Amino acid sequence: MDLVDSKYIGLVSSRLKKFKRVKANLFNFRCPICGDSQKQKNKARGYIYPIKNNMNFKCHNCGASLSLNNFIKQVDATLHKQYTLEKFKEGHTGRNFVVESPKLEFAKPIFKKSINLPKASTDCRAKEYLVNRKINPDKFYFADKFMEWTNSQKQTFDNILKDESRVVIPMYDEKKNLIGFQGRSLGKSFTKYITIMIDEEAPKIYGLEKIDRKQPIYIVEGPFDSTFVENSVAMCGSDIDVRSFDWSDYIWVLDNEPRNREIVNRVSRVISRGDRVVIWPNGLMEKDINDMILAGHDVMSMLELNTYSGLEAKIKFNNWKKI
Repeated sequence: MDLVDSKYIGLVSSRLKKFKRVKANLFNFRCPICGDSQKQKNKARGYIYPIKNNMNFKCHNCGASLSLNNFIKQVDATLHKQYTLEKFKEGHTGRNFVVESPKLEFAKPIFKKSINLPKASTDCRAKEYLVNRKINPDKFYFADKFMEWTNSQKQTFDNILKDESRVVIPMYDEKKNLIGFQGRSLGKSFTKYITIMIDEEAPKIYGLEKIDRKQPIYIVEGPFDSTFVENSVAMCGSDIDVRSFDWSDYIWVLDNEPRNREIVNRVSRVISRGDRVVIWPNGLMEKDINDMILAGHDVMSMLELNTYSGLEAKIKFNNWKKI
């Protein structure tokens, strides 16, 4: 952490509830984006911490992840101008930070709620966005004022002045109880996805209500990707420990980003555990399943032909990764 970052973390700390320095380069506070837990006012799941030589923000509640540069901009625009000027003088841009995913513990959800929103197909912007990605807009919902609607389900946002429209992606448990939802922005936003858990102890997973435990379960990166993969669930911005679900047969499908250190490390960990994983073939340009669909690929065939484990997975992985 350089001196400029240290200085402005100190300055922005006055705007952050329950702010404390955990250790040299680790800071903890209540997330200013989602407001953190509404049940436990002392719970703080926002963190600023280093990745390589950069400082980053991550909320373990809503899943928001930003560079320190964008985090300060979100919290205090005036302070951000001063910050960027000093970073410029020091020869830094404050951009392109890498954020790692939080580690979560899972428990059974206890809430029973439903989505009281119109389908995404009823709004021109939402429908166009999804149809252009070959996604059925009737599978998702639309909130014209996402923060206001979220507060009607669970008090989350103290400040809704910057409210915006979002596609709403519901998360259910295997008994079809609503446990949470994601809001996907339709325009430019600091946070493309905002994750809200109605049950804060439930796993941040999309698609649990649809899976057949007797068949192989594909674990993909995002909810939109899972709409193209049979019998799949999606990680909603988090790592998951599938051993807690007692699934007998599952296959990891991570994004095709061989130069992304975070994804490369996750694939490596999956292989080390002995799990089955898809290693994408060399020469494939698209980074995720949705892009592959748009490019005309037969994704299910690709998954079946490129699933590996054990020594074969290690060999394929070493040929695939670029770092």
